[in-house]
Amino acid sequence: MEFVFIPLTALLASGLTLISGFGLGTLLFPVMALFFDLPSAMAITAVVHMLNNLFKLGLMGRHISGAVFWRFAVTALPFAFVGAWLMVTLAEASTWFEYQWLGFQFSVKPLGMCMGLLLLLMVAIKHWPGFKQMKIQASWMPLGGAISGFFGGLSGHQGAFRSLFLMATDLNKQAFIATGVVIAVAIDVVRTAVYGWHFFDSDVVLDVGLMTVTTLAAFLGAYLGRQWLEKITLATVHRLVTWMLSILGLAMVAGIIN
Repeated sequence: MEFVFIPLTALLASGLTLISGFGLGTLLFPVMALFFDLPSAMAITAVVHMLNNLFKLGLMGRHISGAVFWRFAVTALPFAFVGAWLMVTLAEASTWFEYQWLGFQFSVKPLGMCMGLLLLLMVAIKHWPGFKQMKIQASWMPLGGAISGFFGGLSGHQGAFRSLFLMATDLNKQAFIATGVVIAVAIDVVRTAVYGWHFFDSDVVLDVGLMTVTTLAAFLGAYLGRQWLEKITLATVHRLVTWMLSILGLAMVAGIIN
């Protein structure tokens, strides 16, 4: 059933990234967590996210601003390593506490608590008007790299912070997108390497066939999303995605999903 539901989720999530305001990883990870344990969901999402960005990089690569990339990457990459290391540390930590509700037993684990809170944080940021209105100086680029890299390594939630700081540059639309994509790829490479190194001998599930089908579905979703763009009410999409992410985030915090 995973070969039906997960690629379908990737297709829908990839299409919704164009109109929901949330990235592929933010939408795909919580649904992955419904089928896999959280470390496995994180690892699979990271690989799919990286391959999807490599696909976009192949299309937009010639527009990259090398100067902006390196100013961002000098702090983004080491902080991505720190964030990824923290994630695997949380994944290996023992359960905090257990409780019963409605006759079911639930366990609250550090990783689930962290991922759930970050998901709720992303929802809050996307709906806080002041976030997009923040005035960022171009000289703050290394700070932006550190913040984006850390959260990208920890959970993959890097897009909102990255875009906020890149908007302080004078990049045109194509260079803005291409530079953002290559930064995302670099962070994805770091976190995927750390995840792979730590989880190689663990119980983390990495089904190559499933990841391949899911990645292709994400490509198709991005294409179809552009076709649907003018046929869907954006306000409805925002509400549905917000409620979905909020519910799944709360479920992770409560230990219902772990």
